[in-house]
Amino acid sequence: MRPFFYLVLFFCCTGKAVAQQKPHTDQSLYVVIGAFGIPKNAIEFTANAQKQGYAAQFELNAKRKLFYVYVLHTEDHRSAITEAIKLQKQSPYPDTWVYKGLLGENPQVVKISEAEQKAIAQTLAQESEATAQPQPDTVKQAAAIAITEPKPETKTETKVAALDARTFLFRITALVDKDTLAGDVDVYDADAANKKRKAATYRGNDAVTVKAINKTGNMMLECEIFGYRKLQLPVNFNSPESTDGVTIVNDVVTVPFELVRLQKGDKAIMFNVYFYKDAAIMRPESRYEVNSLLEMMNENLKYKIMIHGHTNGNAAGKIISRGTSKNFFQLNADNKEGRGSAKKLSEERALLLKQFLVENGVNANRILVKAWGGNQPVYDVDHASAHANVRVEIEILED
Repeated sequence: MRPFFYLVLFFCCTGKAVAQQKPHTDQSLYVVIGAFGIPKNAIEFTANAQKQGYAAQFELNAKRKLFYVYVLHTEDHRSAITEAIKLQKQSPYPDTWVYKGLLGENPQVVKISEAEQKAIAQTLAQESEATAQPQPDTVKQAAAIAITEPKPETKTETKVAALDARTFLFRITALVDKDTLAGDVDVYDADAANKKRKAATYRGNDAVTVKAINKTGNMMLECEIFGYRKLQLPVNFNSPESTDGVTIVNDVVTVPFELVRLQKGDKAIMFNVYFYKDAAIMRPESRYEVNSLLEMMNENLKYKIMIHGHTNGNAAGKIISRGTSKNFFQLNADNKEGRGSAKKLSEERALLLKQFLVENGVNANRILVKAWGGNQPVYDVDHASAHANVRVEIEILED
């Protein structure tokens, strides 16, 4: 298994979504509404939940190599189970479950015994009787919730449900050494007029319930993990075994994604590298993908890369640089503030990434930098997605 680098907690409260910060211990209970292999997806899912009024945050479960999005962090068993049942019945998150353990940078998963689970269920039953008007299935639901960490998508049977949903396992590995890679798979409707519009996203390397997206069953599956070439596979939902390599065992459809490392001439956008406004300093959630780049450079010492820096527009303005600070991922008093062009800002950002690699042992001669300013936008400056113009790209010059 490849080394997995931790993502620093990213959380911004919006509207009603004001979460209480409590110490994370090995007795912590988390009411989880989603799990993702890619930080960007966890960030987007968290933001959407916050917009709906939920106090959503996310943390890394390093043991599973997944980012858990949760809406309640507590040590009170009753509160956790009650909230999970409520969300299962009355929210857009019917697959909510409860996880016990320590998320974050020092995971120590603590299993809860069956005796403990039964005790919790009995306590809930007694409390329900005392308060009157209990829901008849409350106790059953409380006992059914796997507090230790179930697979939310596999709570139901893995049999095909009238072809409107079936269980898939997207096996994501590196082609060379068959090493498991953390990532997600995007599903597109192959019959839709706009084939670039994503229909759904599912996490890889775990059994998930996939819903049919059209009558014909034609889907395009896409897996893109930084450091590897994007792989697309056409699969028919109704007859997936018609695609080479796809197998069905015990009604579980296994789709292999064997990814190839980037090669000479390839260029990849670092979608999960973010910068503070007007600054050549990365935000904390960038750690995961920056460390993935470092891992890639260390795996193949023949790699020589060009880091391309881009901004949104060409307006000159304030530029905050690292200065004497040793922190690549946080603004602080040691930063330096000046002014310059958009091209200068894009250069500073590309150089920052180079400095990170060099300070972590990569030979500076293997890294070149090119600044574009706002001359190669992905979207118009005023587009709703114009923030995507602020980016760095990695081009493989030698491999």
